[in-house]
Amino acid sequence: MTDDDGGVGAVKVARWGPGAQILWRYRENAGDAFHICRPVTVVRDDEDLLAVWMAPGTECVKPVLADGTPVHREPLATRYTKPRTTRRDRWSGTGVLKLARPGQPWSVWLFWEPGWRFKNWYVNLEEPRSRWHGGVDSEDHFLDISVDPDGSWRWHDEDEFAQAQRAGLMSTEKAEQVRAAGREAVDVIRAWGPPFGDDWPHWRPDPSWRIPALPGDWDRTPAHVSS
Repeated sequence: MTDDDGGVGAVKVARWGPGAQILWRYRENAGDAFHICRPVTVVRDDEDLLAVWMAPGTECVKPVLADGTPVHREPLATRYTKPRTTRRDRWSGTGVLKLARPGQPWSVWLFWEPGWRFKNWYVNLEEPRSRWHGGVDSEDHFLDISVDPDGSWRWHDEDEFAQAQRAGLMSTEKAEQVRAAGREAVDVIRAWGPPFGDDWPHWRPDPSWRIPALPGDWDRTPAHVSS
């Protein structure tokens, strides 16, 4: 396996082989704590792409309001101002294949219907991922894009993107950068570039893979190198 070197003071993180189990985490917006953690299995990890599989039933960590209310059920006006905590939960529905190119400010997720009927791609705009020995970390940027099998696409969560700015979770400058990243992603979609023109919808997980466990120290602070 090869190593990534993030520069002076960075640790070296060996490439993960197929079947390795790592964590895919997101920091809270405008904070340093982690509020999303998903154990995943590595499909591919090289200089061009990190591909991971999140199996159905995986135990994950997600944010909830302090009183236990799911975030999406809170009215938008107060969704980002009320106190929050985290909760362990199981990923429901079919699994998710996540694809991320080093340094790119988004990842592309593939969803299937039951029976492996391909549903859609989902472009999750996010901070370029940083690698550490146990996985990768990022920060979600609220705005997303869904892409149907016929190549049609649409923006998602523009209301949340706007509200996050009003709530002080994202500066105007940062929002402009996120929008620019979204336009770059749309250019890739329109050109049907990687990974949309690739054969990933026909990919299937190795049946011998076990569902990764969520460790007790899922929120530990690691040393990072660039992904």
